[in-house]
Amino acid sequence: MVTPSRSFLQCLVLALVASTVWASSVGAAPAAVPGDRLSLSGAINNPQGKGVKEVEVEVLVNGQPVLQEGEEAVATGSQGTFVAEVALPAGTLPGSEVAVKAHKPCWRSIAPTPVKLIEVGTDQEGNRLYQAHQQFTLYRQVTPAFWLATLTLLLVYGIIAAELMHRTLAALLGAALILFISYTAGTFDKSYFILGFEDAMQAIDMNVIFLLMGMMIIVGVLKKTGLFQWLAFKSYAMARGNVFILSCILMVVTAVCSAFLDNVTTMLLMIPVTIEIAITLKINPIAFLIPEVFASNVGGTATLIGDPPNILIGSYAKLSFVDFVMNLTIIVAVCLAISLIYYVYWYKKDYLKAEIKDVGRTIDYLREEYKITNKKLLTMALGLLGFTIFLFIIHGVLHMEPSIAALTGAMLLLAVSRVDIVEMLEHEVEWPTLIFFMALFMVVAGAEETGLIQVIAEWVAQVSRGSLVVAVLMVLWVSALASAAIDNIPFTATMLPIIAFLNQTIPGADSGVLWWALALGACLGGNGTMIGASANVVTVGLAEKAGYHISFLYYMRACFIPMLITIILCSAYLLIFEV
Repeated sequence: MVTPSRSFLQCLVLALVASTVWASSVGAAPAAVPGDRLSLSGAINNPQGKGVKEVEVEVLVNGQPVLQEGEEAVATGSQGTFVAEVALPAGTLPGSEVAVKAHKPCWRSIAPTPVKLIEVGTDQEGNRLYQAHQQFTLYRQVTPAFWLATLTLLLVYGIIAAELMHRTLAALLGAALILFISYTAGTFDKSYFILGFEDAMQAIDMNVIFLLMGMMIIVGVLKKTGLFQWLAFKSYAMARGNVFILSCILMVVTAVCSAFLDNVTTMLLMIPVTIEIAITLKINPIAFLIPEVFASNVGGTATLIGDPPNILIGSYAKLSFVDFVMNLTIIVAVCLAISLIYYVYWYKKDYLKAEIKDVGRTIDYLREEYKITNKKLLTMALGLLGFTIFLFIIHGVLHMEPSIAALTGAMLLLAVSRVDIVEMLEHEVEWPTLIFFMALFMVVAGAEETGLIQVIAEWVAQVSRGSLVVAVLMVLWVSALASAAIDNIPFTATMLPIIAFLNQTIPGADSGVLWWALALGACLGGNGTMIGASANVVTVGLAEKAGYHISFLYYMRACFIPMLITIILCSAYLLIFEV
């Protein structure tokens, strides 16, 4: 006799077994049916052969779009390459036309282009495997985003030139405007999309930002030692009260230091010294600062590590420190000599206003007034500054970014000296200058992304094709004028593949003369305006902090003509000695 409880238990067990079998039958995946599998790879480049990233790629079979396995859209990577894995029913590919089309805002779309398939066999599941590889060239097109980015760039420069607001606010306003347009109008119509947030962040050259920050901290610590006041005394003593000789000494020292350090760091070190000297002479420090920053850009042109554009060129073209010295030192020395003469004449009235009564007595006074106040701190600071400079010199061998050298030296100095880092960050780091750089990088990136800078570069390539003389002059002058209006770092980066293309297509260009034309144009052209080079922006910022305002137009009046003179000299040098 079966008890009720036992009967209930048996029913429960049967129910569990039945539910398990049913769930297994329902959840089991159906057996895979063999089909056709296509692996399509390729690259999408611009006319100069550089890969274009984030291009949307679509695969068509008999005119119908298909997605790759996983139903994910295909897009090119940072090098312009893409891979699509497509699964199709068996028998689809033989006899079918497979084509590829591509699209990216601000570029002409690639119409459906047939690709040739190669059958490579079958896999373990019985799928027939096909492969295809295709390269495409993508060309720019003018869209509303192009004009918006161009107008924004011009608007930022116009506001800075007219001094309608602080340059940092102007640059931030331009960056915000570009992103706002991209995520409003650009969301509904891709032809209005200028720059994405991630690309805007990537456009910020943190190597420049951290380099500046590190050197600002080192200089801030050195200020506490009385070093700069002592240097002011020594400089005045060397010139024996002659302001004209003093100006020349400061320019030469700045140029030489810029060649072996870098022009930004040199100006960070020289500006406090210069201001102390000018205060002693009771003249406006701007009369010394402008010639110095001009000399810093001239001197920095001579070596691989002297100016950021040279670092970019040397890395891309595999040029050594010796290559730069051998090819550029002579013309840099000539340009520096002409600059000395020009600025002594330009600031003649300011120098004549200097109060020089009793030179010997003034020197004795300065000797007592300007002494080293903390020898122990000075020893540590100079030691770590020397270590930092050594890292700058060998950074190419170590494949180390200059910013790593600057930050390492600055942080070690703060650690061993026990100087308050909060004080350094609050009072010595020029945050408005750093933020200006960050915002300007984004604004220029908008112009790059929509094609403005590439249009300029391609125009040079088209006009100069076939003639080395024309190519040299075009690269030199366009680089100089563009670097005066647009920061020379992003412009140089854009010109690199153009120069590489010209080296392969113009007879005689394989000598490397176009690299020197680009280096001279970008570095010396940056002297033309206050935003043309990093050293200029730093100088203007630190002068303003000290109470001496330098307007955009004043800077241009003082520097644009001598910049043109140096470019004329470079034109003659390149045509006579390099072509």
